[in-house]
Amino acid sequence: MRVFRMGTSLALAILFALAMLTPMRIGNKALAQDEAKRKTVQSDTAQIVQNAVDFDHALDGYVPKKDHYNVYLTYKLVHPWWDAVALGIEDAQRQFLDRGVTVTYEYLAPKAASAEDQKQRLLEAAKGSYDVIGVDVADVDVISPILDELMAEGHKVMTFSSSDAAQGCKRIAYVGNTHNYEDGAQLAEALCKKLGYRGKIAILVGTNGAPCHEDRARGARDAIEKYDDMEVVEVEYDDDSSTRAYELTRQILDNHDDLAGIVCCNMSNPVGAARAVVRSGREVVIVGMDHDREALRYLSEGVIYCLGVQDCYSIGFDTLQTVVKIADGVMPGKAYPETKNENTTIIYQDDAKLMRQVLYGDM
Repeated sequence: MRVFRMGTSLALAILFALAMLTPMRIGNKALAQDEAKRKTVQSDTAQIVQNAVDFDHALDGYVPKKDHYNVYLTYKLVHPWWDAVALGIEDAQRQFLDRGVTVTYEYLAPKAASAEDQKQRLLEAAKGSYDVIGVDVADVDVISPILDELMAEGHKVMTFSSSDAAQGCKRIAYVGNTHNYEDGAQLAEALCKKLGYRGKIAILVGTNGAPCHEDRARGARDAIEKYDDMEVVEVEYDDDSSTRAYELTRQILDNHDDLAGIVCCNMSNPVGAARAVVRSGREVVIVGMDHDREALRYLSEGVIYCLGVQDCYSIGFDTLQTVVKIADGVMPGKAYPETKNENTTIIYQDDAKLMRQVLYGDM
């Protein structure tokens, strides 16, 4: 499934969406006051959505040294989240082509996350004629030494997307989320506040060893453990599978008839958790990550309390810009930072309808 993107700019898409959601007329003073409040809410929502998904990008003024580049990019697993990153990569590729520069790339991943699979892909890529090799790290302990080996052999290597390599790794640069721990902590804080700082919590992590998932889970646990009347009762790994997350959530609900909340640390597990909670008929507060279409529907229905949406498009666009500079031998500095941070925006029920329309065209 690919994320749907409006053909116009994001700002125009948001204005159109808001217009479609606006009542046709106001009958009296009280309604006029309500309308003013509603417009304020809509304005806030529009700003939140625009912060979360920024589609308005243009290449900077850097002039490439070649007219053709060949790039290898690999990531954790085939998944809609990385399809959204690919939209930004494709747009940057088109803009380079408009300037007479062709950037060809392989963008491949396994069907299930595997550090060993990723290791083999990287070693195989090293045999090819790629200007740059990029990777979204599946396991920091397994992959970081491989990146150091590739750099020592003379390959130009970067990391991108959601997970950087280990501190001290010799990779050239990273483009993506630098604040996964903070994202997990922020989601957990929202959960704790919603629950009045009382209750038993489960954490669904994702892929064992994936830096982004592990960091979010660690941030969530640290936030929850600050409060005396809150307790993390289970931590489970769902392998970034909504089906597995559903099964695990059912087990957790069976094990804890007083479960109050669930923190979900990737894009798949809010969907699985929400399905299980709906099936159970129980009231459990769910917080999680990103922009899955079904998750946004659950958010609009109030089944999910909030989602941390990463700006995948910007990650992809900025990755390809950085790739060209690295290929030209430009090192981090004025031309680009060693670490390019991309945004995460927490969205709530009031934001869900507009987000669904902007991303998927849902009315």
